Amino acid sequence: MNVTASLPLLLAGLLALAVLMAWVRLALWRRSAPRDRRGSAARFALLCLLQPVVALLLYFTLLPPRQAATTGTLVVMTAQANRVALPAALQGQPRVALPGAPAGVDAERVPDLGTALRRHPGVRALHIVGTGLEARDRDAIGDRGLAFSAAPMPTGIVLLAAVDTVVPGAPFAVTGRVHGVAQATVVLRDPAGQRISATVPDAQGGFRLDGLARLPGPSSFRIEVLDATRAVVDAATVPVWTQPAPAPRVWALAGAPNAEWKYLRRWATDAGVPLHLQVSLGGGLQLGDAPLPMSADTLRRFDLVLLDARSAAALGDGQRAALTAAIRDGLGVLVRTDGMLTPAVQRMLGLSLAGNDDAEFQLSRPAPDDDAWRALRGVGSADAPVDADAVPAGLPTLTRRALRSTSPDAIPLLRDAHGTAIAWWRAVGRGRIGAWTPNDTYTLALAGHPDTHAVVWSQAMGTLARTATDVVPTMPDDARVSRRVALCGIADDAQVTAPDGTVTHLQRDDATGVARCSGFWPRMAGWHRVATGNATMPFPVRTGDDAPHLHAATVREQTRQLAARSATGAATGTTPVEGPRGASWPWFLGFLLAAGTLWWLERRRPVNDSRTSHT
Repeated sequence: MNVTASLPLLLAGLLALAVLMAWVRLALWRRSAPRDRRGSAARFALLCLLQPVVALLLYFTLLPPRQAATTGTLVVMTAQANRVALPAALQGQPRVALPGAPAGVDAERVPDLGTALRRHPGVRALHIVGTGLEARDRDAIGDRGLAFSAAPMPTGIVLLAAVDTVVPGAPFAVTGRVHGVAQATVVLRDPAGQRISATVPDAQGGFRLDGLARLPGPSSFRIEVLDATRAVVDAATVPVWTQPAPAPRVWALAGAPNAEWKYLRRWATDAGVPLHLQVSLGGGLQLGDAPLPMSADTLRRFDLVLLDARSAAALGDGQRAALTAAIRDGLGVLVRTDGMLTPAVQRMLGLSLAGNDDAEFQLSRPAPDDDAWRALRGVGSADAPVDADAVPAGLPTLTRRALRSTSPDAIPLLRDAHGTAIAWWRAVGRGRIGAWTPNDTYTLALAGHPDTHAVVWSQAMGTLARTATDVVPTMPDDARVSRRVALCGIADDAQVTAPDGTVTHLQRDDATGVARCSGFWPRMAGWHRVATGNATMPFPVRTGDDAPHLHAATVREQTRQLAARSATGAATGTTPVEGPRGASWPWFLGFLLAAGTLWWLERRRPVNDSRTSHT
């Protein structure tokens, strides 16, 4: 028990002990005093009665009673609070308005929630009205109960996932959700303003758009939401950071020359991927680069090994053992199943592959009758003709080995247009090994789709190649100017570099319960960089007016989650709590009067009823 809580009990105990001792003193004095000095029984009773009265008045002088109980609920008005009808139980409750609340609300204006709580110390529950609490105010809630009367969900983009850092030439996906737009179409524009992708949201408003990273560095794509009349309802910037990462070092062992290896090497040369290609001609003859021994030292020099059915079958037991050990140490291996796989190769793959015939397939591509592509041309009807120049040409038909994986731990690496997996991989220790069934992806380049050919192989190699294990910090998803953002996973020497070169050293706050986190208040929009340890991570900062509906929906959801986790869950009524203590001077005057009366009775000599004889 703390000192403040135990003080009333301690004081009451001391005063009770003092009263008891006074009673004992009075009783002993009356018993031992001569009869003519004792006084009347009424005087003795009055002396005994005044002892607890004086003690009680002294107690309330030192600790005056608290004022009448005040309400423990504070109504907090936030942005769009005027669009919410307050519950009847909140009428007459104290109200405060945070920055951003409508100007017409009848509430006390405060700069933040912390200030409001200091002005209302008796508050034990909060009722948030409107969009919700910003990050700067959420920490001030503490253990108070929280209820939330939310404003209607904004119309437009209400969810937008951040795009991870990509490498040049790699695809990226933009996912999110749209609310309240009938017959909506979502369009993705590149930094030059050209429309590169479009889609129609699903029944829940979810959408996915695909883009392709080009040059290294920061770039700003743009999402637009179109209504049924093709008017822009909402828009948001999509920051994409293209990081020039070291290309994987690839060792390719071909059992025979063919066009697939030729175009794979051409793509690797254009993409800057170091490819060491050895092509066997049989009889000990080889083409391409100088042959290398299959040893642990050689395999440590590469991040990925490509094999076909012949080269995989030609591996000896010692070579397979060295390759398996290298995979467990982090190496990636991809086997092209363009021929019969020996039992030894299947055991190395660890994939139970069923089937052995050839089959045809196509990769997915937007079709001419896709509603989203119609929307790009401004055509609202699904039966209206579409300009063929606005729709990408269909992809050629490819062939593959009709194998299917029956291994429970196999993960799809590539799917065809129907969603059927045509390549798989599985983890082995720190590395990965995969099976690749397509035989002629080079026809994509011959048919005028080198970008698709590049995407297919870039994804495959990026998935399987050896990766670094450095821990990188966690970046915020929706950082905005002048709003606190949390940077987690940082080191002691972490610092943030703003677009203008200003460097801010971060102070870690481990008391928040989240390991290695720090708060940061950006002062300008643009790309910032966090340097922590050996890692440097970029993160974008939006201006305050960029994608306002997205920010409002984010704040709304975060406040809703806080209310759901609240201990009380609902704070719609009043909660009796102790108010501040009242004035002590009235009790002190009463104490003086009672103590003076007691002193007068103590000092007054008793009157002897018998007559005094005269000598």
